[in-house]
Amino acid sequence: MQITQAVLLMAHGAARDVDDLERYYTHIRGGRPPRPEQLAELAHRYRAIGGRSPFFSITERTARRLEAALSARQGMPFRVYLGLKHSPPFIEDAVRALIADNIQRVYGLVLAPHFSSLSVGQYLAAAEAALVRNPSPPAWVPIRSWHLQPQLIHMLAERTRAGIQQFSPRERLRLTIVFTAHSLPARVLASGDPYPRQVRETVEAVMEQVPGAFRYEFAWQSRGRTDEIWLEPDILQRLPELYRQGTRAVLIVPVGFVSDHLEILYDLDRQARERAQELSLGWGRTPMPNADPEFVEALVQCVLAADGAGDAAEVR
Repeated sequence: MQITQAVLLMAHGAARDVDDLERYYTHIRGGRPPRPEQLAELAHRYRAIGGRSPFFSITERTARRLEAALSARQGMPFRVYLGLKHSPPFIEDAVRALIADNIQRVYGLVLAPHFSSLSVGQYLAAAEAALVRNPSPPAWVPIRSWHLQPQLIHMLAERTRAGIQQFSPRERLRLTIVFTAHSLPARVLASGDPYPRQVRETVEAVMEQVPGAFRYEFAWQSRGRTDEIWLEPDILQRLPELYRQGTRAVLIVPVGFVSDHLEILYDLDRQARERAQELSLGWGRTPMPNADPEFVEALVQCVLAADGAGDAAEVR
């Protein structure tokens, strides 16, 4: 049977291992090789998480499970092509593959729930540019954001509730739940970029499903190493302030990420956790969605809802 529908599943990409770091770092710098000290710092981080990123195996497993779930739901074969911004298979390679397979309808879905012109917008634009280079491109259905998708919110709320339970009743009295997402340059605020607003909308939707009067707030993480001003507060700066304000335990909920990779396994589990331990703060972090069935179902619903959401859909 001819497969005519597909998802172009996109993500940032990563270095596969320490040997791939220079290639990756050069690519994210627009072809400019990193300085030796920059490369050494990134290599240190990779070795601290075992020398390899789990991003690729997790993302490939997510793609295959999404493909199977969509095919079963639609009652006909559905293909999922994986396209990455900074690692092979690149977005352009995935588009060439789906064109060669004569796909007639393509849903563009980025593994990031919140839209920013500096992230999701660039992935969608790269895919569209590759598609229109063909004389007869397939129908294109881009999904801009899915930050309030009900299955996503339910899953995050469940994991937040479970995370609270790992603390003793006494610790819960002075617990702060800290939601995090990847920081961006602060110039996105002047442009009216929806990213900060959408992240906070996700946080509020999650906490509506978490019973109890728990203190919660939001902090950014994993800011870039540039001279620009980045969004604040940063998680590493915020932890000491929380301690001074009376917090004695923190539960980290990384709502801006969907899989284990360097920003989770090092920036949070090593760097932020060590900062918390220095302050004698109790520590917990909710597990990432990765390729869990409930998360895959959320992605399925994103695709199914996109047809009725208009151009450049924001699905809920």
